[in-house]
Amino acid sequence: MKVNHVIRTLVLSDFFVNAGFSIFAPVFAVFVTKQISGGSLEVIGFAAAIFQIFKVCFQIPVARILDRNHGEMDSMIFGSIIISLVPFMYLFASQSVHIYVIQAIYGIGAAFSIPPWYAIFSRHMDKMKENVEWSMDSIAIGISGACAAALGGFLAQRFSFEMVFVIGGIIAIVGSSQQIRIFNDIKRKVRSGEVIPRPDRGPET
Repeated sequence: MKVNHVIRTLVLSDFFVNAGFSIFAPVFAVFVTKQISGGSLEVIGFAAAIFQIFKVCFQIPVARILDRNHGEMDSMIFGSIIISLVPFMYLFASQSVHIYVIQAIYGIGAAFSIPPWYAIFSRHMDKMKENVEWSMDSIAIGISGACAAALGGFLAQRFSFEMVFVIGGIIAIVGSSQQIRIFNDIKRKVRSGEVIPRPDRGPET
């Protein structure tokens, strides 16, 4: 089964970015309660809420701007870069307020990256393969999450939280950098409602 270059690349990007964050997801609560001054389960709850609040508040305004200007590629890469830097930011956190600020930055990055990712993915799906291609992304997220979570728990137990965050950040950067590969595929502006299936460009791309 052939899947076009844009879809393959976005799925691969999602695989690595999700893996980068899943690697420390199982130990994040332990990190906050043990390594952060004033860290508690309450702090973890507020941190999760702050991420969602900032993502929700920025997502629709960003999406509306993108619908008018079609700056999807720039927004997706910008947001993905911000997201990829989040694991490294945790290395410098020592107080609960630091966690809150990082989560806010994470939410803003997600607001810039998620709408264009969905728009580009939806626009470039191959005809009659929509279910399969959405399933491919879901499977990629599931596999990367499972493997990374197991690895993250092992690394945190055997080594340190710092190693987990560094590895997670590197993996996320690898995922974000994949998005640059589709720049030429979506460079031309697309009219509202137009769908452009892309031919398979082969493994050399």
